[in-house]
Amino acid sequence: MQAINQHDSGATTPLPFNAARRRLLAGLVATGATAAAPGGKLLAQSGKMHRIDIHHHIVSPGYSAALKERGQRHAPWSLDKSLEDMDRHGIATAVTSLIQPAVWLGDVPLGRKLAREANDYAAQLARDHRGRFGVFATLPLPDTEGSLAEIAYALDTLKADGFCLMTSYNARYLGDAAFYPVLEELNRRSAVVYTHPLNPDCCGTIADEVPPSIIEYAVDTTRTMASLLFSGAAAKYPNIRWIFSHSGGVTPFLLSRFTFQESTMKGRDEKLPNGVMHELKKFYYDTAQGNHAGALAALLKMAPVSQLLYGTDFPFRTGAEVNAGLAHYGFSPAELLAIERDNALRLLPALKR
Repeated sequence: MQAINQHDSGATTPLPFNAARRRLLAGLVATGATAAAPGGKLLAQSGKMHRIDIHHHIVSPGYSAALKERGQRHAPWSLDKSLEDMDRHGIATAVTSLIQPAVWLGDVPLGRKLAREANDYAAQLARDHRGRFGVFATLPLPDTEGSLAEIAYALDTLKADGFCLMTSYNARYLGDAAFYPVLEELNRRSAVVYTHPLNPDCCGTIADEVPPSIIEYAVDTTRTMASLLFSGAAAKYPNIRWIFSHSGGVTPFLLSRFTFQESTMKGRDEKLPNGVMHELKKFYYDTAQGNHAGALAALLKMAPVSQLLYGTDFPFRTGAEVNAGLAHYGFSPAELLAIERDNALRLLPALKR
């Protein structure tokens, strides 16, 4: 695993070519100049280096080592590859999150240790590359005590932009009452909580021709959304700003089933006092792997453009895919700018730094 480049430490050692080029580009972004990019293309900094990617994974060294010790693999990642993809596709800032399955490996002390190491790593990355990275800190759920301590550390010491939670932990979804102490603190802090799916415990042994990520990840996002809605947790903790990956999983396609469940459920007035559509329109949705016409059309029947956020799913996908999908859908220039940048700045104003 490549260490974080200490480019802002004040050292006089000559910068590698890639690092020097990125510093030049950053300066040109600030002045609105135009620079020559690889392949002879001109990169109009004032117009193109504006996107904010809120679905961008990283791997900390300690986390990578812990997975390898357990014989688990993760997608290859490096800082240089992140910056290269960002530069190539006009991404000014990426808000980083730890690659799944996150730090819960069945060991409470280890989970706390890995969460702290991963969050320190992400924060150092943001400090070393000012303006290029934000931080969605990880929590060692289902460990309540450790998670509460990490919330305080991430917000008060590291100044994290928000948190990344997995959609499920030990077959419990995020609306489960076991998570209420953590949700209560996140609500008190008015935290932004980005969620990422993984292969759920229920479906790990299904024999199929496709890997779980093709189907089960999207379904797990919808399961945790249903958990938050129908348990009453979404309404109980209204100050949490939720972000759901991949254009809300399969939720837009199951919307009539959600509204039917609302109409027949017991305790509706207590659990969903404002109705299911009110909560769904409050949630935020990223466009990673959900940027084709069918997904966008369905999502926009459920939520307004103001709730859509640009996301790439790097390193699993690149900025090229989402840029093309959004550009071809037919958004107006104002709508496209909102999705690619302005909505994120409204939700995460510290990214203006």
